[in-house]
Amino acid sequence: MLLHRILLIVLAVSLLGVTDNARSSQVYQAEVLVYGGTSGGVASAVRVGRAGKSVILVEPGRHLGGMTSGGLSWTDIGSSGERIRAVGGIAQEVYRRIGAHYKMAPGTELEPPRSDDPTRSGVDFAKPPSLAFEPKVAEQVFNQLAAEANVDLRFGSHLVSVVKKDNRIHEIVLKNGNVFRARIFIDATYEGDLLAAAGVSYTVGREANALYDETINGVQPPATNPRGGQFQAKVDPYREPGQPASGVLPYLLKDERLGKRGVADNRVQSYNYRVTLTDQPENRLPIEPPEKYDPAHYELLARWIVAREAAGRKLTLRSFLKYDPLQNGKYDFNNRWAISTDFLGGADEYPNANPQQRARIAKQHEDYLRGFFHFLATSAQSPPQVRQEMQRFGLCRDEFIDNAGWPHQLYVREARRMVSDFVMTEGHVTGEQVAPQTIGLGTYNVDLHAVRRLIYKQQPVNEGSIGVGVKQPYPIGYGAITPRQEECDNLYATFAVSASHVAFGSIRMEPVFMTLSHSAGIAATLAINADIPVQEVDYKVLREHLLQDKLILEWEE
Repeated sequence: MLLHRILLIVLAVSLLGVTDNARSSQVYQAEVLVYGGTSGGVASAVRVGRAGKSVILVEPGRHLGGMTSGGLSWTDIGSSGERIRAVGGIAQEVYRRIGAHYKMAPGTELEPPRSDDPTRSGVDFAKPPSLAFEPKVAEQVFNQLAAEANVDLRFGSHLVSVVKKDNRIHEIVLKNGNVFRARIFIDATYEGDLLAAAGVSYTVGREANALYDETINGVQPPATNPRGGQFQAKVDPYREPGQPASGVLPYLLKDERLGKRGVADNRVQSYNYRVTLTDQPENRLPIEPPEKYDPAHYELLARWIVAREAAGRKLTLRSFLKYDPLQNGKYDFNNRWAISTDFLGGADEYPNANPQQRARIAKQHEDYLRGFFHFLATSAQSPPQVRQEMQRFGLCRDEFIDNAGWPHQLYVREARRMVSDFVMTEGHVTGEQVAPQTIGLGTYNVDLHAVRRLIYKQQPVNEGSIGVGVKQPYPIGYGAITPRQEECDNLYATFAVSASHVAFGSIRMEPVFMTLSHSAGIAATLAINADIPVQEVDYKVLREHLLQDKLILEWEE
């Protein structure tokens, strides 16, 4: 009954939106509408276009590729280079095209590099140029793929409403008033915006362990892994050291209870920007501090530095973050250790926020990270060797040129997650259960970033970071990208998939996102050809097409 009321409200709001824009709007129609020009959105649209179907790809921003062209260039494929074998289809094509750009010989684009140069290996294992690329090259590849498949691209306006007839999406309306109609819709956004506007069930945050018989969901103990956020040295968290009554230090530190382990909440794992920096002077731009930079915001960082040095640790820049080598003197900077590039606790409101609120949240993330870099590079409280190393780097003149070198895509690690008849859970990614009707393989470990920093036993702790190994690539089921049929029978969700917080912590990687989206593109064409709901696509037929497209459905040692 509640769901029925929600759908009626969505429909009423949608109809109001159409009425307001009726005189100025234009109506566009295609067989498939993809919302979200992410890497997965491009994969879906390209596959539909290659099948000879008309397809429109709507991207609220101005760029294609999402995080793959937005700074996440040190590609997440798993615990070893072997797992690249689990990546097939259009995702593999993307990486091969990137490799070709760097003059890698055909057929060798995914082979591990043979160089013994330790500066090229990053912090996990060496990756070829195809998996460690410049963002601008990835964007060029996505643009080429879309053009070759005759994808109709629409940039610069976001979704405001959805019109449904019974349990089918009839049309969507954008902020600019334009209306888009299609037979099948694909939500390829990081946020799950289309599925939410269509009244499809979703969740935000962490489920209780008991819900899906999991072990690492819900509220967690303080981090125990230094790389995942454990403070290895004692740090006083109070404004006046030793005086709790003076209050906690400002910025990203909360005075709240840890809570009971395994209990559900609405907290979201932290975001950051995957910033591409260079140490090449001719291509280097300064990293300007935020307009209202306040060094007091980084007092906990300063005290952590003192505590670590007092414990005998020799600190370098990699003691505060990780950075991995890309091509042409560029590096992919990312989070690692207790205080790093993640804007801890800043993502909770983002999933359900409107575009204006999201822009404000994104700016908060940018300001924090600019301030973090500035502190490390200039503060007298930063060790001399760290200051010197940080000063080597700057933004790239030739990356994100319409945004002064700063990435255009916030790293939304997790937002809404659809809740369907089938849900991927911890057991599916660890191998205790096998998802039915596989449409691709997940490859990465469960990698959950902390959700908050708080005081526990008068010490700062990070809570929510989890790293659990995945024995081998595992199947992801078709049911994870299809809503409940009674809610919507012509929609796929390829990133905001039906998965628990834990399972999503493994699934959420760009190669997997492209794989699921490619599969949705195939399934959409089959649903159109048979004139059936997406939930009724014959899996045997779908599987044949998946294999024809060289998607990997089983892992072979």
